Amino acid sequence: MSSLKIFEDKQVRSLWDEAQERWCFSIVDVIAILTESLNPRKYWSVLKTRLKAEGIQLVTVCNQLKLKSSDGKFYKTDVAVTNL
Repeated sequence: MSSLKIFEDKQVRSLWDEAQERWCFSIVDVIAILTESLNPRKYWSVLKTRLKAEGIQLVTVCNQLKLKSSDGKFYKTDVAVTNL
């Protein structure tokens, strides 16, 4: 089940993972809210590159799921979960 969450009048794409019983949230959407970045995708891309250079493996804390984008299509999107 996918849904949109609203935080301070901004949308955050989310998906309920039935098997794991947890919510997954679009990292780019959260970054857009927290940083007020003009380009949250670029912000996330640069951050991932820096973290990788420091030896941090994001695959242990971030997964990719298909979420609906603003154009109505579904694309693989980095997501974070509410619990590990």
